[in-house]
Amino acid sequence: QLQLVESGGGLVQPGGSLRLSCAAPGVTLADYTIAWFRQAPGKEREGVSCINSGGALTKHADSVKGRFTTSRENGKNMVYLQMNSLTPEDTAIYYCAASDGGWLRSRRLWEVDYGYWGRGTQVTVSS
Repeated sequence: QLQLVESGGGLVQPGGSLRLSCAAPGVTLADYTIAWFRQAPGKEREGVSCINSGGALTKHADSVKGRFTTSRENGKNMVYLQMNSLTPEDTAIYYCAASDGGWLRSRRLWEVDYGYWGRGTQVTVSS
């Protein structure tokens, strides 16, 4: 059973940075496309980014392009979301999710394509 665990969230000032991590104890993440989603208070969950199983391909939502970077270290069984130039609009619970449906499908960043989810980590951007 694939269980995802996010970490790295917290409180940061506007303009600051955070790096989120996604781990899957006991399971090889290299077999999956991994995505980051977020849900802000009162809003629907939205796709932030995704990375293919090998790590060579990524996709980022327009709202985070140029500020967020997604990477993975399959040798360490970890996926990361580096978030820079954070704004209050980035405040949300961030979730990592895994898909075994292949890149062409998973890159759409549709929740329905991701069958495995973590519990989320809170990111708050505030002065």
